[in-house]
Amino acid sequence: MKIKYDREDDILIVEIGKGKIDFAEESGPLIVHFTKQKKPVLLEIMNASKFLASLTESAMVGKSGRVLEVEF
Repeated sequence: MKIKYDREDDILIVEIGKGKIDFAEESGPLIVHFTKQKKPVLLEIMNASKFLASLTESAMVGKSGRVLEVEF
């Protein structure tokens, strides 16, 4: 796994697999890139600083042991 951060555009890029990217799907601040076999290989998190700050805040507040969901 490789993680890169583009400070200028505030994008977190996470390489989660190998393979040639064929298509991508976007949902909110997240873009997932897939191979032809529909295997996810790359994640892009737009507005990463806001996303990570919100995620961190939610994790610290929600110590109930439940899975937390963050919306933007």
